[in-house]
Amino acid sequence: MAAVFQQTTLPVREALSGIERLGLRVSAMINSPIAQLGRRVLIHRLDIDSDQDWDAIMELLSETSGLDMTFCDDGSVILQWDRAEADNPVDLEERGAGEAPF
Repeated sequence: MAAVFQQTTLPVREALSGIERLGLRVSAMINSPIAQLGRRVLIHRLDIDSDQDWDAIMELLSETSGLDMTFCDDGSVILQWDRAEADNPVDLEERGAGEAPF
């Protein structure tokens, strides 16, 4: 008995643009657990990153408040940030001892 196969088409996945690819890479570096613990990350530039894409991402980062950027001689950038208010532990004295923390 012959099996009947239905032709199925997989959705076509469009390729990411250079700036999208760079943005995702930078975002992953910033959101990595080690970077979050130290509130610091080194963003390195790859050969495939165009000048235009790199400059656009650096401009977006420079507009972010609370973010310090240090440009290195090799073209990489060190990003540093302070602990956000939401990251600070809750003071139990301030709330009252009988109140639940959530």
